[in-house]
Amino acid sequence: MSASNLPSPHRFNRLTVTIHWLTVLLFICVYVSMEFRDIFERGTPGRDLMKTSHYWFGICILLLLAIRLFARFKQPTPVINPPQPHWQQLLAKGVHLAIYTLMLVMPVLGLLLLSADAVPLRFFGTELPALIATDAATAEWLEDLHEIGATVGYYLIGIHALAALFHHYWLKDNTLVRMSFKK
Repeated sequence: MSASNLPSPHRFNRLTVTIHWLTVLLFICVYVSMEFRDIFERGTPGRDLMKTSHYWFGICILLLLAIRLFARFKQPTPVINPPQPHWQQLLAKGVHLAIYTLMLVMPVLGLLLLSADAVPLRFFGTELPALIATDAATAEWLEDLHEIGATVGYYLIGIHALAALFHHYWLKDNTLVRMSFKK
């Protein structure tokens, strides 16, 4: 294990930090690709690119989640100094659990939606198998769930980011520093 990847009681290791910020980048790409798809008319290459990119970014989040969970359980969570009140610890754990759930459920809902809509998906040259039978009513229901999840995701990510900034600039603790690349 390299010195930069050694666990510290006050910060996450480099692998965890890298995965965190890569996931942030992927979330931005997921949301931007869906929001910007409407710039292009239906059936155009630009719109298809936005939609396909959205699928790929979502699958990448799902794949990174496995690595992220392994890294998270391999290293204990660094302490926050000064320590948080118990209610803040519980709230932080709840938001983290909700974000992890989002990272799992949203890509799965998306894959189920594509299957129900009979949309073939190629991921790095490999066509992914359909997970469920084609069914328009199921596809519509899954699309509604996926859109609700996306809206919830906006709020969860916003709360998470604002809480980190609040801790850094108002409470002046090491919450945000724990997830930085600084030594």
